[in-house]
Amino acid sequence: MRRFFRHPTAIPIEIQRAERGISDQKLRNVSRGGLSFRYHELLTVGESVRVRIAVTNPTFEALCRVVWCQADGRGWQVGVVFFDPKDLFQARMIEQVCHIEQYRQDLRAQGRDLSGHEAALEWIARYARIFPDPVHDQ
Repeated sequence: MRRFFRHPTAIPIEIQRAERGISDQKLRNVSRGGLSFRYHELLTVGESVRVRIAVTNPTFEALCRVVWCQADGRGWQVGVVFFDPKDLFQARMIEQVCHIEQYRQDLRAQGRDLSGHEAALEWIARYARIFPDPVHDQ
């Protein structure tokens, strides 16, 4: 059983390792505990990485610690946790943005093309009240 509620997404993110350039990746999952993403090479458990997600204003940026890294045949699936507790609140905003974007994509597949603002208003009206509480749902 998972400790945190996961949110699948394909949001673009940037990963920066110490003394290396920035690598563009796709966010795989977001939770209150951290993030997971696909990476092109093995990361060491305990290694620090900077994560940047530019889907919100201001851009979400956090220093994270690698907690797992598993080969997936096309690279590596990596899980990280946040160093700073304040990043948990910001991650909740990212969670909601991811849900809204997924909702928008699902509607588009059904023939409804909403703007981001329209999708956000509709998603909030339908799902915000049942979105997991960041303090009590652990």
